[in-house]
Amino acid sequence: MTQEKWGQLRNKLLKAVGRNNFTTWIEPLEFQELKGGVAVFSVPTNFMGNYVSQNFADLILYELNTAGESVQRLAFRVAANTPARPAAPVVEDKPQPAENDMPVQATAANDALESLQAAPLDARFTFDTFVVGKPNELAHAAARRVSEGGPVTFNPLVLYGGVGLGKTHLMHAIAWELKTKRPALNVLYLSAEQFMYRFVQALRERRMMDFKHLFRSVDVLMVDDVQFIAGKDSTQEEFFHTFNALVDQNKQIIISADRAPGEIKDLEERVKSRLQCGLVVDLHPTDYELRLGILQNKVQQYAKTYPDLKIADGVLEFLAHRISTNVRVLEGALTRLFAFASLVGREIDMELTQDCLADVLRASERKITVEEIQRKVSDYYNIRLSDIIGPKRLRSYARPRQVAMYLCKQLTSRSLPEIGRRFGGRDHTTVMHGVKRIEELKLTDGQIAEDVEMLRRALEA
Repeated sequence: MTQEKWGQLRNKLLKAVGRNNFTTWIEPLEFQELKGGVAVFSVPTNFMGNYVSQNFADLILYELNTAGESVQRLAFRVAANTPARPAAPVVEDKPQPAENDMPVQATAANDALESLQAAPLDARFTFDTFVVGKPNELAHAAARRVSEGGPVTFNPLVLYGGVGLGKTHLMHAIAWELKTKRPALNVLYLSAEQFMYRFVQALRERRMMDFKHLFRSVDVLMVDDVQFIAGKDSTQEEFFHTFNALVDQNKQIIISADRAPGEIKDLEERVKSRLQCGLVVDLHPTDYELRLGILQNKVQQYAKTYPDLKIADGVLEFLAHRISTNVRVLEGALTRLFAFASLVGREIDMELTQDCLADVLRASERKITVEEIQRKVSDYYNIRLSDIIGPKRLRSYARPRQVAMYLCKQLTSRSLPEIGRRFGGRDHTTVMHGVKRIEELKLTDGQIAEDVEMLRRALEA
């Protein structure tokens, strides 16, 4: 088989496995020779040969044989002087490996490090595709600072927040940036679950020294979703020692979690205290402006794939308003909308949006009630609920009442007359005046703007 023929087969493999898998696992393969029914490839690492043999060997064999080549198995060479290692032998009379052959299962510390570095990062998750807004600007700035790879200024950096707010996106973006700007650094990114799996595997195989060497030899350690090690005593202990060893060496540690370290149940106090000794940054729930910015950014990306599709005015604003809890759901809704519109050949208007996303919109309907808003506002301003609803016009009661009316208009589907009735039988014009007054004050009074935002987050949490 010639190199030209292998190049043609690579195009078929690209379509079969997708761009991300192809770039990570197939593209690095270099065809060496085809001899005796064995196709030999050169690979950068031992782990890559093992992974390809387990996940893509059957597909590669199928494509090779479909192209007219007689291939029974694949073999991989890690370096020019390393003998080939059979990946998935199917013949019984295979030759015995030479003495200096490395078995596929080799797990020396340097190979283990290579294996974890080879784990694919999502190509979509870069700083260029991260939309910055008020809820995430501090987290973004901190991530940018760490991604420069210079002197460690805060250790660890802990990013926490709810589902779909961008923690993993920022983690991947940091890894991509470091990989590009500081390729000499050993950057290790993995989930807490993978850390636990590696620890258990090392215990089972009695290779704890390899495990310790692996995790203590990195320059940047990134652990995603650290809350998953809560309650796992042995794993927490090893994480604690790894953490201390890296900090002592002035190595950067970056952690993400779904809540603040102090609020993670069953996480040991000593681990909590270590995580809290650095910079702890909260990714707040997205606001309307940030959600709209995310949608506009995605539309620009989709314009390359769907150049002929048009989207009507008001659709993005509608989606940003209705789907407020989870960015992943928001992006998924837009993806479905573009795919559906391209299949039926229609413009993306409000009618198509409501038909296509009926289930998503139903699930995202606000469940907030007028009574809940009234209670939350009265608690926030430390006044009685009866004062919110009652007839008193003192400023200390009137302003919280207007804030409550404004939030009822924004967060519920109730009409103005209905909201007025819930506030002691007031006329709808009174509600309208209160809503308008808060809208004006939000632009000029920073305290009112902060109060409204804090209450909105508390109600949507």
